[in-house]
Amino acid sequence: MIVASMGISSVATISAADEFSDLGKDLFVEHCARCHGIDASGKGPDAAALKTEPADLTKISDRRGGVWPMLEVMSILDGYLKVQEPRDDMPVITELNDGPAVEFDTGNGLVTRIPSRLIEIAEYLESIQSPKPERYVP
Repeated sequence: MIVASMGISSVATISAADEFSDLGKDLFVEHCARCHGIDASGKGPDAAALKTEPADLTKISDRRGGVWPMLEVMSILDGYLKVQEPRDDMPVITELNDGPAVEFDTGNGLVTRIPSRLIEIAEYLESIQSPKPERYVP
């Protein structure tokens, strides 16, 4: 059984952000870099053509006072939040739901099965935060 856990929520284990960042980075480049830029700053080659400026994805936790909102990030990536906050310029990346699911410790005592690609890209985004997140919230 594989259990992925947030690096900042677990002191004794290797950060899942380190574990997943290579594939996570590849997924980011494939699905996100055209708008958000290779460096995730929001300045990708397609950004100027969009009606909404792409977010600087290196500042997600900074904009939230040092908190890394893992489940919120995954909800944006898989399209779940589009139901509540529709954004025409942000595509749903359905391919992130393909492949195996792994058990994911949400940090609040619950373990749930999540598509591994979704975790990988979200944890890659966690790994590029500047400054690094201070806290984790499920």
